[in-house]
Amino acid sequence: MHTRGSQGSNSRVYGSRISTLLFSMFATFASIYVAGRLWQDSENRVYLIKELDRITGQGQSAISVDDTLKIIACREQQKKLSALEMELATAKQEGFTSNFLSQNDGTNSKKRHLVVIGILTRFGRMNNRNAIRKAWMGTGITLKKMENEKGIVSRFVIGRSANRGDNLDREIDNENKHANDFLILDNHVEANEGFPNKAKLFFAHAVDKWDAEFYAKVNDNIYVNIDALGATLATQLDKPRVYIGCMKSGAVFSELSHKWYEPDWWKFGDKKSYFRHASGEMYVISRALAKFVSINRSLLRTYAHDDVSAGSWFIGLDVKHVDEGRLCCSSWSSGAICAGV
Repeated sequence: MHTRGSQGSNSRVYGSRISTLLFSMFATFASIYVAGRLWQDSENRVYLIKELDRITGQGQSAISVDDTLKIIACREQQKKLSALEMELATAKQEGFTSNFLSQNDGTNSKKRHLVVIGILTRFGRMNNRNAIRKAWMGTGITLKKMENEKGIVSRFVIGRSANRGDNLDREIDNENKHANDFLILDNHVEANEGFPNKAKLFFAHAVDKWDAEFYAKVNDNIYVNIDALGATLATQLDKPRVYIGCMKSGAVFSELSHKWYEPDWWKFGDKKSYFRHASGEMYVISRALAKFVSINRSLLRTYAHDDVSAGSWFIGLDVKHVDEGRLCCSSWSSGAICAGV
C-alpha cells in the first residue's frame, strides 16, 4: 500500500513537471513572437516616418498621411498649372493646340478630350449644317484631326421623327452615313417645345460616350472660333464645377401670345425675372456638372427655354458661374469665341 502510494505521488510530480515545462516553452515562444511583432511594427513606423520626412522635407517632424497626401496633391496641381501657363504662351503665338490630359491605368493609355461640342440641329436644316462644316467644324480627316490634335469633339445633335422611320429619319441617317458627325438621340422626339429636354439629353449622352473636361451646347447657326475656345477652357481646368457663358437675367413673359412665353411664369416671383443663366447660343459646363445632369436626368426640371433650364439645374449646387463676354454670340468682335452665321 505504501509503495503504490509513493509511485502515484511520483507520477503526479513527474506529470506536473512536464506541464510546467510545456507551459514555460509556450510562454517563451509567445514572448518571442510578441517581441518580434513589436520590433517589426517599430521598424515599420521608423521607415514610414523617414519616408514622410524625406517626401515633405520636414526634417525632424513626422506628419499624418492625410497631410502628406495634401502636400503631394498641391505639388501636382502646381505642376499642372505651370504646364498650362506654358501651353497658353505657345497658343498665343501659334493658335491653340490642346495637349489634353492623359489617363493611364497601368496597361492602356486613354486620352481625355478637352471639350465635346454638341450642335443642336433640326430636320430640314442641312444648309446650316453644311455651312458649319465648311466654316469651322470640318469633315472627314479634318474633323478627326481636330479630335486627335486639339482634343475637341464636335457633333450635330438631333432626335427622331414622331413618325419613326419616315423620310425625315432616313434623310438624317443618310447624311450621317456620309458625314459620320451626328449624335442621334433615339429616345428623343424632335419638336420645337422639346429643345430644353434635348439639351439635357445631349449632356447626359455625351458624358456617357466621351470622356472630356468640358461639354458645350451650341445652336446650329453659330460660328465657333476653335482656337479661342480651347485657350479659354484651358484656363478653367482648375475649377471642377464650372458653368461658362454669356450670363444674363431677362424678363419672364406670362402672356400666352408672346414669343418667349413661359408657362411656369408664376414660379419666378412678383417681378417675373429669371435667375442668372448663360445665353442659349452657346454655353459650357465641366465634366462634374455633365455627370450630375446624366445621373439626375429624370428629375431635372425643364422650362420653356433650354438656357433657363440649364441655369436652373445648377442653382442649388456649389458651381462657379463664369460670365465670359466672348461667348456673347450676338455680334462678332476681335477675340470672340462665337458669332451668328
